[in-house]
Amino acid sequence: MAAPRPPAPHVTVATVVVRDGRLLQVVERIDGREVINQPAGHLEPDETLLEAAVRETREETGWDVRLTAFIGCYQWTAPDGEPYLRFAFAADPVAHDPARPLDDGILSAPWMTPEELRADPARLRSPLVWQVVADYLGGQRYPLSLVRPL
Repeated sequence: MAAPRPPAPHVTVATVVVRDGRLLQVVERIDGREVINQPAGHLEPDETLLEAAVRETREETGWDVRLTAFIGCYQWTAPDGEPYLRFAFAADPVAHDPARPLDDGILSAPWMTPEELRADPARLRSPLVWQVVADYLGGQRYPLSLVRPL
């Protein structure tokens, strides 16, 4: 008998958007708790990772963005045992539609300084949030061509 197969990881994207030294974040309600995250979400069928990053940012913040770099890929297992692969991108803000309704569960989309974000680690949705920011602030950027659909 073959060994049971481990669960496939959830493939997610996240976008680091910076304007005037502030990072675009989302405040969302998860299991009754308000947490902070980058604009992020799951890859949908028939969508590229780059398309997913732009879509999730628009849906969660009302901002259209232009991706500028790939920050990295992060493997994490949540406390409940669910595995995740997060593909993180850097982006420039292009245009904002304040009338666009935000995704369900998203309470707001504030611009925060890195210091504000780091000041309250218990509010971060996962350790991925700060790690992606730390890598971005440390200059970690790769060409978008590293992430390409076939």
